[in-house]
Amino acid sequence: MPNWLLPENIADVLPSEARKIEELRRRLLDHFRRYGYELVMPPMLEYVDSLMPFTDQDMDLRMFKLVDQLSGRTMGLRADMTTQVARIDAHLLNRASVTRLCYAGSVLHARPSGFHATREPLQIGAEIYGHAGLEADGEIQTLALASLRLAGLSDVTLDLSHAGILNGILEGDALAQKQQAQIITLLRSKDVPALHDLSAPFSDRVKNALRILPELHGDLTVLQRAREVLHASAAVTRALDELSLLAKAAGGVRVNIDLADLSGYQYESGAMFALYVPGLPNAVARGGRYDHVGEAFGRARPATGFSMDLREIARLLPSASPASAIRAPWGREPELTTLIARLRDEGEIVIQSLPGHENDQQEFDCDREIVVEGGKFIIKKQNLQGS
Repeated sequence: MPNWLLPENIADVLPSEARKIEELRRRLLDHFRRYGYELVMPPMLEYVDSLMPFTDQDMDLRMFKLVDQLSGRTMGLRADMTTQVARIDAHLLNRASVTRLCYAGSVLHARPSGFHATREPLQIGAEIYGHAGLEADGEIQTLALASLRLAGLSDVTLDLSHAGILNGILEGDALAQKQQAQIITLLRSKDVPALHDLSAPFSDRVKNALRILPELHGDLTVLQRAREVLHASAAVTRALDELSLLAKAAGGVRVNIDLADLSGYQYESGAMFALYVPGLPNAVARGGRYDHVGEAFGRARPATGFSMDLREIARLLPSASPASAIRAPWGREPELTTLIARLRDEGEIVIQSLPGHENDQQEFDCDREIVVEGGKFIIKKQNLQGS
């Protein structure tokens, strides 16, 4: 096998795409900062029980694992950064007040999440810790929508769901609660026949609710229908009320309700959302509340946040235009080096030709050049042929 071949679903990012991704990363991080979010940089490698402090079969299958030669313990390459940021908030920062954190970095997946998905997403996201109210969920939802607009994506659909719906349905049925992980798996795969079989021994109330839950999807009228057909427990009513408020906070964005959509990670505990755009079958961003993750690190903290893959977003955007640049001749004359240094200080791109080579690059359009006229170095606009 040639040594230049890369593993399946792993790819290099070439110049124009890399610049598009990096400029998007900078814009979004600056955007987060204007909202008051502080940047953190968790490590790529941690012990597995830190990266996955709870049982999550999907995460377990997604994570690359290896043995630490120093300690003999099992380590993992992060497949998601949310738990890492929760650890930083709970264990390292240990603040009493509301904390807003953001991050950007590569994560690795042992298996691709989709048919053409990369196994090395570049994840960027933002999290709020310390506020249990819906105000934090609303801010995160607003920030996610604003981030897609900033990236240049439009025609966004907001899908809303709530982990509290299923929790409320299963209340009071110990047998159903023991099967919650399996129920979530079947709801994720939309396997209605298997869900019917699994729910057969449950109480009539739980069984009937689970069998109708996959049908509760569509526009905002779904919320009213859910109030009519689901048992009006306090948890279910509260979840439906929160979804109604978040839908109103979405502004002019198209809103879809799917009460059986539990496609996120298993640590979510409240309102959840997914953002979709034309041209991509999978969600371009996901977010939601996960109040119990901090408990694993010794400090329970209300938490909500969102993340998205910059590489996937960049593929939806038009190719970046070549940047305007100045071609300079090779030379060490003091006047030339001073001119080049001044132009670069002013923000210009100056590419100095090396002896015997033509400049051949995709990223830059050398529409000007430095030439000698009258014994002086001047900047001259290139003609149409680029000579």
